[in-house]
Amino acid sequence: MPHLLPRMWERMLYASLNRAVMMRLRPCDVFICMSGIYLEAARFAKERYGAAIWLHRGSRHILSQDEILAAVPGAERPSPLAVRRELEGYGLADRIVIPSRHVADSFRRDGSTSAKLFHNPYGVDLAMFPLCVKKAATDPVSLLFVGLWCLRKGCDLLAEAVRKVPGVRLTHLGGVGDLNFPTGDDRFLHLDPAPQPGLARFYSAADVFVLASREDGFGNVLAQALASGLPLLCTDRTGGPDLAHTPALASRITVVPAGDLDALACGIAGWRARLRAGDDLLPLEAADRETLSWHAYARRYGDELQSLD
Repeated sequence: MPHLLPRMWERMLYASLNRAVMMRLRPCDVFICMSGIYLEAARFAKERYGAAIWLHRGSRHILSQDEILAAVPGAERPSPLAVRRELEGYGLADRIVIPSRHVADSFRRDGSTSAKLFHNPYGVDLAMFPLCVKKAATDPVSLLFVGLWCLRKGCDLLAEAVRKVPGVRLTHLGGVGDLNFPTGDDRFLHLDPAPQPGLARFYSAADVFVLASREDGFGNVLAQALASGLPLLCTDRTGGPDLAHTPALASRITVVPAGDLDALACGIAGWRARLRAGDDLLPLEAADRETLSWHAYARRYGDELQSLD
């Protein structure tokens, strides 16, 4: 039963969500939905109303995602049912909306789906994440990671990198998944998840934001931290490179290869040295921050919808 119950729950969840949408659906030109979940409802919208299906996929192509996680012992992988539904959705969709270039790269394995992609990086509520007042770096330099502490997020590598670099301390804000959080070491501090409106104070207290994910379609926390003025250290599978909209934003982003412990440690050491030396970053202006907003995301989305005419 412990093995069967999650599979039963997954099937019941998909069935109930699709049924609820289909019962309420009205005639529409475009049906926008989340990949893997709304397969039956999307098929219904296309067959009943001739709607174009815009499928949102926040992570890499499901087969690429599964391959990455299969190579990490103990990592949670997508279920066979989820894989099947994702692939069927890709075939059904007219457009597949993705948030980052590395996600687009993962879809190149399938030419028929790659041609459907619409790349649009996610945004952030700028009012919720104001620009932090500039301050001197702390000693030790304060690293911040917000999210689930797990293998997919590369937290095993992040912990080891912190141990390799003296003079830094990591604060983790979030839940704990398939990887134990380091204990008995004052270089690591764990805090339980906080409501999103309360995240700004953690960004303002940190010196550098770190996201070491092995596979992460787009880390929204990166946009939140960047809008707050924090420098970022992230891997090339997080969506961080997609946020370099302006020179001032690009100056705050350091990208390292996913799964590379030495590169991650070098990135941490590099930001520690820069901050201790008082390295001035280009100031963030209102125009820089606006490119990270949900308004900017909506403009890009609206322009793409208009192209249907």
